[in-house]
Amino acid sequence: MLFFRIASLSKIFPTLMLYKLWEDGKIASLDDPLEKYVDNFTIKNPLGRSRDSELKHITDGLIFLDSLPRRLRATSLLWKGRTQTAINLLQDDVLVADPGTKCHYSNLAFSLLAHVMAERIVGVEYHRWVLDNILDRLGMEDTGFDVSPGVYSQMAVGVYANGKPAPLYDLGWYRPSGQMYSTAADLAKLAMMLLGAYHRKLLEPDSLKIMLTPLYRCEKDYFANRTGTPWEVNELMGYEVLRKDGDLDGYSATFSLVPRLKLGFIVLMAGSRPQKQDIVIKAYNQIIPAIEKAFREATKVLNAPPKADPYVGFFTYSNITFYEIRAGSDGVLIMQQFGPQIEELIPEKYRTIKLNYLVDRVFRVVFETEYPCVLRVGTASVSLEAQDGQLFNFYNFNKRGVSPGFDAPGLNTYNVVRIARRPSFSS
Repeated sequence: MLFFRIASLSKIFPTLMLYKLWEDGKIASLDDPLEKYVDNFTIKNPLGRSRDSELKHITDGLIFLDSLPRRLRATSLLWKGRTQTAINLLQDDVLVADPGTKCHYSNLAFSLLAHVMAERIVGVEYHRWVLDNILDRLGMEDTGFDVSPGVYSQMAVGVYANGKPAPLYDLGWYRPSGQMYSTAADLAKLAMMLLGAYHRKLLEPDSLKIMLTPLYRCEKDYFANRTGTPWEVNELMGYEVLRKDGDLDGYSATFSLVPRLKLGFIVLMAGSRPQKQDIVIKAYNQIIPAIEKAFREATKVLNAPPKADPYVGFFTYSNITFYEIRAGSDGVLIMQQFGPQIEELIPEKYRTIKLNYLVDRVFRVVFETEYPCVLRVGTASVSLEAQDGQLFNFYNFNKRGVSPGFDAPGLNTYNVVRIARRPSFSS
């Protein structure tokens, strides 16, 4: 097993701390201004929407601290100062953008956020809080901040582009932005937690959803289309890919997620990342089609209702679209769409779907075979993707013990009613 410095992947952990403290009620809102936790904090915001004061507070919330400069004035990443000194240095600095209006990369933002939360809100050192509340909780025993002799003996040797070994710098006050080391296995645990696929939980599903949602769109000169907390977000093959890349003397790292597929891909390297190709995109170009193919070809296990008879029969929506529901040999309901309009728009092989029983009188639409997302016939188009996975809610059974109809709320289709027999159509 080898340890690698993960550089800016360290920024994931102040973000996790922010959301955890918010969940625990120690931070009232993600929109809390920084000055709520730092007395008399001000910084120049010349690009702000309000011009009534030379000094403006950061009022757009803790999640928008990335409008701060990349680093503190007259400091390097090795600066060993204190948080109050950093705050004092900012008093005469300026925001590089009005908060929430422009994508900007800032090591200062994550370090300041981490130290303020640790010192002013929970009252412990940042690295200690992360160890106790994130790393231990997720079983990430091979991740940390301080390179002990034991860790050093298993640390991959970082190398510069010229082949010379890189020293293991201590980043001092900027540690939250880039100090940490880890392994691919430990970061895989983190990825699974973020995707809601790990047996150890850190954040509630709603918090994870917010954390994995892009905040705003970036201008063309930025290296990502959108950003989040703390992600850079681009689209690949119709999927949002969330990334955090890290580069620090002799080491390169990438942590990436495709939430819709519950897929993660992590790369840790001793050395500089290749300049001529993006390893992550190259990998996803192979992995995503393979996963899609596996999903398409996987045998779907469908549930039959307790009794099929209440649902079997013919139905219509406004005498425009017609449906026949019958039970297959396994008891699972099969629905066939028919009628002049359907036959004109949808090829026969896409007119038959199955209904997977979920709970009392509720079914989910399932297409068992591969299908085009959108069918185009002349100037008309039909979205099969919009139908796949929709819920059908059948009405309470009548005196004869059958359902008189159903709704499909997700398709904005209501009052699909039962009819006595299969209708005939004039040509």
